[in-house]
Amino acid sequence: METLHTPSRFLGRKPTEIAVSKSFSAVGKVGFGFLYRNGKRSKGIHSLVVKRRSYTEAHNGEDSIRSDRNSQDKKQGEGLLLGTERDNSGSVVGFQLIPQSATGDENIMEIHDNTVNGREELSEDIERGEEASTKVTHNVVFVTAEAAPYSKTGGLGDVCGSLPMALAARGHRVMVVSPRYLDGGPSEEKFANAVEVDQQSKIYCFGGVQEVKFFHEYRGGVDWVFVDHPSYHRPGTPYGDKFGAFGDNQFRFNLLCHAACEAPLVLPLGGFTYGEKCIFLANDWHASLVPVLLAAKYRPYGVYKDARSIVVIHNLAHQGVEPAATYKYLGLPPEWYRALEWVFPTWARTHALDTGEAVNVLKGAIVTADRIVTVSQGYSWEITTPEGGYGLHELLSSRKAVLNGITNGIDVNEWNPSSDEHIASHYSVHDLSGKVQCKIALQKELGLPIRPECPLIGFIGRLDYQKGVDIILSAIPELMQDDVQFIMLGSGEKQYEEWMRNLESVYKEKFRGWVGFNVPVSHRITAGCDILAMPSRFEPCGLNQLYAMRYGTIPVVHSTGGLRDTVKNFKPYAGEHSGEGTGWTFSPLSRENLLAALKLAIGTYIEHKSSWESLVKRGMERESTWDNAAIQYEQVFEWAFTDPPYAG
Repeated sequence: METLHTPSRFLGRKPTEIAVSKSFSAVGKVGFGFLYRNGKRSKGIHSLVVKRRSYTEAHNGEDSIRSDRNSQDKKQGEGLLLGTERDNSGSVVGFQLIPQSATGDENIMEIHDNTVNGREELSEDIERGEEASTKVTHNVVFVTAEAAPYSKTGGLGDVCGSLPMALAARGHRVMVVSPRYLDGGPSEEKFANAVEVDQQSKIYCFGGVQEVKFFHEYRGGVDWVFVDHPSYHRPGTPYGDKFGAFGDNQFRFNLLCHAACEAPLVLPLGGFTYGEKCIFLANDWHASLVPVLLAAKYRPYGVYKDARSIVVIHNLAHQGVEPAATYKYLGLPPEWYRALEWVFPTWARTHALDTGEAVNVLKGAIVTADRIVTVSQGYSWEITTPEGGYGLHELLSSRKAVLNGITNGIDVNEWNPSSDEHIASHYSVHDLSGKVQCKIALQKELGLPIRPECPLIGFIGRLDYQKGVDIILSAIPELMQDDVQFIMLGSGEKQYEEWMRNLESVYKEKFRGWVGFNVPVSHRITAGCDILAMPSRFEPCGLNQLYAMRYGTIPVVHSTGGLRDTVKNFKPYAGEHSGEGTGWTFSPLSRENLLAALKLAIGTYIEHKSSWESLVKRGMERESTWDNAAIQYEQVFEWAFTDPPYAG
C-alpha cells in the first residue's frame, strides 16, 4: 500500500492519510484532479479504498504524517470508497466518501462534499459530531517576497508567515510561494527542512528561458514552497545590500510570479496538485504580476478559468515601477501593455526630453485582481486620497466596491510575555510583577542607570522618513530635560544612524541607540519599556503597537492608518474608575504634538498609578490573534467567487 496526504478541506479539521492500492497512480488537476488507472485516464465515477489514519505532530515542531506500514490492514476491501464528483465540463469538483460495507473500522467516518454555486461546502464534520471550523473551504496560494521565519524584513514577512497557518487551521488547503534566499551564511539553516521537489519548470521571460526548481516543507498545516534560482543566491536582504537595491529586482520577482502560477498546476504536494480552482493572494508589488498573468496568459487558453486573485497592499509607496521598455521582458502579450502603463507627471520626470512612460506592476494588479485588500480599514480609505494614494488614488477609488481593509493580527505564541524565551522575567495580565524585572534587566543590558521608577520610552523600527524618525530626533533635546530614559532600535538611513550615535554620547545617562535589528533585543525592549513611540507619517497597519499592548507597554502613536484603528485614545473620565482606551494618539504629526502626547503619558505613569495599571491591562487583554483576520479573509474569498473572474 502507498499513502497519499489529502487536503484537510475534504476531511474536516484534521489532515488525513489515505491508503491507496499500488494499482493506482494519481495526477491532480482542480483540487484532487483526474485519477489514472495503470497509466490510462479512467472515465465515469472513480473510487479508491481509503482508511483514516492518525495525524500527529513531531517533537521537533514540524507537522508530519506518521504511518505504520507494518500494521496495515490485510483486508484490502475494508475502508471507504472515494468517489469523484464532476461538473458539466467534466472537471473534478469534489469527492464523496462512501461506506463500502455496514461494518468496518471504528475510525472510519463519512464526509459529504457538496458543490454550491461552484464552491465546495462541507456539510458537517461527522467524526466527533462537531461543526467544521468553516463551511466553505478553498485552495489558497500566497505569493510573497518574504515569509517568516524563512525571510523577513518587516510586517510583510510576519503576515505571510502567520496568516497562512491561521487559514489552514480553519480547514483551507494553503500554499505559500516565496524565493529560496541563500546568502552563504547561517540564515540558510532556515531552509534546511525544505526538500527539493522532483519537478522543474521552464519560465519564458526576459528574452530567454529560465529554469527554476521548487523546494517544499510541510509545516503548521501549510505547504511552504520555495522557488530556487541563482538570482536569489546572494548576500544581503531580499531586496538589496549595503550598496542599495538590487538592479535586477524586476527580473527576480517577475520570475517568482511566473513560478507561483505554475506551482499549483505541477507540484504534487502530499500526492495531489492544488489544481486550477485556487484563490491567489498576491502580496505587494513583488507578487503583483500574478493577477495579470492569470488574465493574460492562462485564462485565454482555458486554464485557471475558475481561479480568483486578490492583491494585498501592505505598502502602496512601493509599486514596482520600471521603464516602459522593460514591458517586453515580462512574458505578457503586447496588447496587455495598457494594464501596466504608467506615465509620470511632468514635475516627476528626470529631464525635458523624458516622456515619463513606465510600467507599474502594482497598478496592473489593481486593474486585474478580483478583490483588493489592505492591512487595515484606515489604510483602505487613506489610499483613495491624493495624500495617501501615491498617484493611484483615482484608480483605487474607481474600485472601491472591491476594496476592503482587514487589520493584521500577531503571532500570540511568539509574542507572549508569559512564555517569551527572550525576556528576563515572565508576567501576565494577572501578575505584572515580572515586567519591572524586565525593565531592570534592559537598563542593565544597555548600560543605563538602573531606575525602575523612571519612565522608559522605546522606539523600534526602520530609521527612515516614513517612521517619523526625524520628528523623534528633533524632540529629543526637549524630552531629555525631563526625568526619562529613551531607547531606539533600528537601521536605515545613514544620517539617522549617525544621529543616534551622537545622541548617545551627548545623553549618556538617558539615551541609548542600537543600530541594526535584533529580534531578541526587540522583544526585550518591548517588554522592558513603559511607553512605545510610533510617530509614523503613514502606517498601513503596524505591528509594533500590537506587540507593545500585548506586553503591557503603552503606545503613543500618530493617528494614521492602522495605528488609528488599533490604538484607542486614553480617556481618564470615561469609565467608572480608570477610564477607557489603550494609549495616546495625536494629530497632525508634529514635534510639538508628539512631545505633548509623550508628556501626558509620562505624567500619567508618574502621578496616576491606578489609571496606568488599567491602561496596561486593557492593552494586554486586547484581541490580537490571527483567527479574527482569517474569518474576514474568508468573507473576501466568498465575495471573490461571487462574480466572474477578470477576463480583460
